[in-house]
Amino acid sequence: MNNKSVATVSWISGPVIRADHVVGLSMMEQVEVGEERLIGEVLELDGDMATIQVYEDTTGLKPGAPIYGTGSLLYVELGPGLLKNIYDGIQRPLADIQALQGDFIHRGAQVNALDRKRHWKFTPICRVGNILKGGDTIGEVSETVTFLHRILCPPNIQGELLEIVPSGEYTIEDVIAKVKTTTGIEELKLYHRWPVRRPRPYRQRQTPSIPLITGQRVIDTFFPIAKGGTAAVPGGFGTGKTITQHQLAKWCDANLIVYIGCGERGNEMTGVLVDFPKLIDPKSGNPLMERTILIANTSDMPVAAREASIYTGITIAEYYRDMGYDVAIMADSTSRWAEALREISGRLEEMPAEEGFPAYLATRLAEFYERAGRVTTLNGSEGSITVIGAVSPPGGDFSEPVTQHTKRFVRCFWGLDKELASARYFPAINYMDSYSEYLEDVSGWWAQFEDADWKELRDKGMAMLQQDNRLQKIVKLVGEDSMPDDQRLVIEGAKLLKNALLQQSAFDDVDMYAHPLRQLWMLKIILHFYDRASDIIKKGAPIYRIREMEAIESIGRMKMRISNDEIDKFQDLLREIDAEMDELEYDYAGGLF
Repeated sequence: MNNKSVATVSWISGPVIRADHVVGLSMMEQVEVGEERLIGEVLELDGDMATIQVYEDTTGLKPGAPIYGTGSLLYVELGPGLLKNIYDGIQRPLADIQALQGDFIHRGAQVNALDRKRHWKFTPICRVGNILKGGDTIGEVSETVTFLHRILCPPNIQGELLEIVPSGEYTIEDVIAKVKTTTGIEELKLYHRWPVRRPRPYRQRQTPSIPLITGQRVIDTFFPIAKGGTAAVPGGFGTGKTITQHQLAKWCDANLIVYIGCGERGNEMTGVLVDFPKLIDPKSGNPLMERTILIANTSDMPVAAREASIYTGITIAEYYRDMGYDVAIMADSTSRWAEALREISGRLEEMPAEEGFPAYLATRLAEFYERAGRVTTLNGSEGSITVIGAVSPPGGDFSEPVTQHTKRFVRCFWGLDKELASARYFPAINYMDSYSEYLEDVSGWWAQFEDADWKELRDKGMAMLQQDNRLQKIVKLVGEDSMPDDQRLVIEGAKLLKNALLQQSAFDDVDMYAHPLRQLWMLKIILHFYDRASDIIKKGAPIYRIREMEAIESIGRMKMRISNDEIDKFQDLLREIDAEMDELEYDYAGGLF
């Protein structure tokens, strides 16, 4: 700890302070303010004056308080012990703060991000004499029962391996290897530090062509996201943004989840902190927390730390990506993060742009979402970061700046609808407002299922939904009974699509997760029913005969009756539909009517 003051506080405005008599500080350097050592970051330097944002409460701080430099940028610690942990916005473990200070966080808490006392069983995989370069795997640690943590050579170190410890148990402060570099001998430990605002390097960016399977039909089938992709989940209050992200965190096929509660209400984050440790990972049968890292920064916590929280989260995600894992980030919500930018910008007396947000809002959003991607890492493995950001537009107005700028940088848009949510229809994703630009990218992956052409079925289903949307406007004017039967059949088919496919229950053991092949079959069943019914309507059958068919009830219940392991039952349902359709077709084609 540096005990020599490099500046003194001269002016305070909320989380922003100004310092004079500055000696030796640099831009974006992490500093400690006052005798309580409040963590801050240098934003601006002007001669011997500095502007600093403080990540803790500045109440009671007075002009003349000393400021201490650290000589480093704002960083996170990366090593074993990250999983199963719950951090605040600047990577302080909340459990350790609670043990130190009680249930309420007081400023100035000095706790390490990673446990210095815990021993980890380390297994080396390199030998003395090997030439190491940044990103190479030095050894392995079993971080949890199911998760293998690869100890990486830091990206900025390269040279000959002089020493490495044998297999055994070590703390993260123990030196496990020594590397001879061009500047001297570097000691490597089980962890290293990395600045949060600097993206970690990789060898090559790849095309995101593998879908992130979420088990949610409206997403996987109609608006898919690729591993390494970006998505926005905008919606007004009560539309289910947080619940949607909870479902994705539980069911998506990422190896690791980083959940960032950025400025959310305390009761929502409490729900996450209480519920997540109780959830069971459906893939491994172990607690979901064993592959999850939570960053909790509620709306009543210091606003500057909210701004830093998403950088903390994505830097941790990049670290696990470099090990060759697929990581999914849930940022809830980027609107609260943007509001933190606005507040800090106002304190800095910067010229405001649209709706008071700073002019660099779009740049900051772009920098965040650009850190997503599927890449070839420095050691030649493949890893990905998928970013799913919730957006909370005031009043559900998608034309406000954060939503509009976010749409520029994401390729997947899942617009939540207040009317659908009010009707208890979940996920409340409006299929008319939503889109995905990954359709062509992931179509090759879906080709492995030979039972049906996913892209063809998906386009046909979307066309029916769009036609139904147009017809619903006519229904409001003249009523459905006055419309021709072929148009009424479109409405009936779209109703099946919405109720039997897109609507999904998170509380039903069968319906909560749908395997991709099961999703294909469900869509195929509905469209097959529509095609057969359309042919019979053309032969003179009235729409009421179609609506009286028992097959409609079977189709409506298939999502709860046919599980992922019972795909063969879809063949039985198909035969049931055809048998009833054949009978109806005979009645009209055979001249009985």
